[in-house]
Amino acid sequence: MKKTFCCAIGLTLLAAGSHASDYGTTGLIDIPSARMAPDGTFTVTGAWDGLHKSYMFTYQATPWLEATFRYTGFNDFFYWDRNYEIKARLWQEQLLLPQVSVGIRDAVGTGVFGSEYVVASKGMGQWDATLGMAWGRLAGQQNITNPLGYVSDRFKQRTAFTGSGGEFSFDNFFSGPNVGLFVGLAYQFKSLPVKAVIEYNDDQYEFNRTGARPYTPSSPVSYGLEWEALPGITLGVSHQHGDNVSFSFSAALDTKARPARYAPPEFISSRDLPQSQLPPQINKRSWYDRLLYDVERSGLLLVAGRLSDDGSQAELIVGNKIYPLWADAIARHVALADLHLPPSVKKLYLIAEDGGHRASSVVVPRPSTLPLIQDTLSRQIRVLGGADLLGPRQQTDFTTGKINITADLNNRLQLFDPDDPARYQVYVQIGAEYAISNHWALKGVYGVDITNTFDESRRKNSDSVLPKVRSDIVKYLTEGETGLDSLMLEGRDSLSSSLHYRLFGGVLEEMYSGIGGEMLYWPAQSRLAFGLSAAYVRQRAFDKSLDLLDYSVATGFVSAYWASPFYNYDAGVHVGRYLAKDLGATFELRRTFDNGWQVGLWATLTDVPFDTFGEGSFDKGFYFKIPLNGLFGSNTRSAYSTRMRPIQRDGGQRLENHSGNLFWDLRDTRFDGLVGTVGRMLP
Repeated sequence: MKKTFCCAIGLTLLAAGSHASDYGTTGLIDIPSARMAPDGTFTVTGAWDGLHKSYMFTYQATPWLEATFRYTGFNDFFYWDRNYEIKARLWQEQLLLPQVSVGIRDAVGTGVFGSEYVVASKGMGQWDATLGMAWGRLAGQQNITNPLGYVSDRFKQRTAFTGSGGEFSFDNFFSGPNVGLFVGLAYQFKSLPVKAVIEYNDDQYEFNRTGARPYTPSSPVSYGLEWEALPGITLGVSHQHGDNVSFSFSAALDTKARPARYAPPEFISSRDLPQSQLPPQINKRSWYDRLLYDVERSGLLLVAGRLSDDGSQAELIVGNKIYPLWADAIARHVALADLHLPPSVKKLYLIAEDGGHRASSVVVPRPSTLPLIQDTLSRQIRVLGGADLLGPRQQTDFTTGKINITADLNNRLQLFDPDDPARYQVYVQIGAEYAISNHWALKGVYGVDITNTFDESRRKNSDSVLPKVRSDIVKYLTEGETGLDSLMLEGRDSLSSSLHYRLFGGVLEEMYSGIGGEMLYWPAQSRLAFGLSAAYVRQRAFDKSLDLLDYSVATGFVSAYWASPFYNYDAGVHVGRYLAKDLGATFELRRTFDNGWQVGLWATLTDVPFDTFGEGSFDKGFYFKIPLNGLFGSNTRSAYSTRMRPIQRDGGQRLENHSGNLFWDLRDTRFDGLVGTVGRMLP
């Protein structure tokens, strides 16, 4: 058999007993194990050899659930396959019991890699043994009768599921006349950061038997070595199926890592400075002016304030410019207020304003009035609904009528193009914002191209039978490589502690101009919220000028949200009319960490049939929000957000930044977001 050479490169988080296999899931070489990576692990893996090119994303969604998206290209004939794998832990390892997990490989896809398995792993000192039973591809040619066939005849037959992908092959799960076994063994050397692995895997690579160079493995045995070169960085080499020599690289990425608390700059308080060293507009005799000066030097905002009639309570509307955690911002506000407020004040009432919305209030006793007991303050903190001040005695006159201009280096990514796994653009993003008032602003973004590869795409002319509301995106990225991305008037405010709104109009995004709005009803201390969004838009010209095309549509959604108490997961359901005038619903699920990371997924089903939708069958994808705090030593609340789809089609498409976003915008300052971090509010 001809020898082939392969290499794998990836980013993954490795821990004792866990390793990303060549399929992206936690396992050995090709086979899965029952092990799980630490909760919150995000894995990006790339692998290529003489047979395939593969790119994988794996996320440890909970301590017991792992999910993988896999994108594989076959070298001898032009074909790219997209599929998903899920693995759930049934129980953890105990003294006499192994850890056991169950998984489905290619749960949503064409079935090229279709397989299901139950797998057990047991540690014995420096050894870790894995034994699994598999259905489908991993069963190979073994002739063990499928035990589920005795339960129902449905499990006795298995079809070769192929097609446009994106569909669940429920009839195939755990089905087939036979099952097979796979075995793996890992040995961690005691005095060296090296692990030896060997596995038995009877995969016959049936899909690789066609093409210019048909392939059949000559052996079910693979073996290799893994070297932890640095903490979290592993290099590996293996000999697979008697034919392939493979190298691998993996590195750690922990989305759950607890963020470092932001330490504000040290400065001499305005209380201790002479009037001559203060700005002329700051009156040292005014507690509000002194507090305002120190607040702004700390990277915070003070919007308005008042004292109660008897002087025992201070009510402050506060903002946060650069603190990654609102809990830290509140803590700093409390410390500064304690320093400057009159002695009569015993209680602080801080109303958090974020992006023009007043979503939450934090009530805390004045720290200097409490006994010096560490947990006294944290036990008395209360988080309530947002509010407004009735007749504020002091109010900050923020600068309006001034244009704020920014310039940033940015990028656009288009992943999983069937012609090429990744296309990109690097461009300079010039932004401008004109504040009309505290709640209204005119803002715009202009992109100047530096380099891009979108002109190489062969998907410029969409084959969609639906209105081309999104599948013409490549035309916008080539004909409008430099152009206006957005230019709109936007207003945000809160009508009450439970009702928030957003209005917008102008050039909304690179493909659409129009007008619209959104309302969100989220009662204080409730985990349920309800929203309504609507917009009328027209499609923009491909060169991203102010010209418009003929296509127009009214789109809108009724939304419901649940801020669940489970692992910081939030769910949303949006029902309504999409850009292609199809009707349906979108389900989305996101997980938010204290450090600012947000990872999620969504799926949309509408009245468009799978065949009409085209490749992919229905719209689905992943959402990532990556905090930029600490980058180049800076402190910021900014983050990089992106959506990734396996395939861009026209069914189930929304205005992604203008439909149902208020809930996510207010997440950081809501009761359920703050209540879990009240212990961090100590000044």
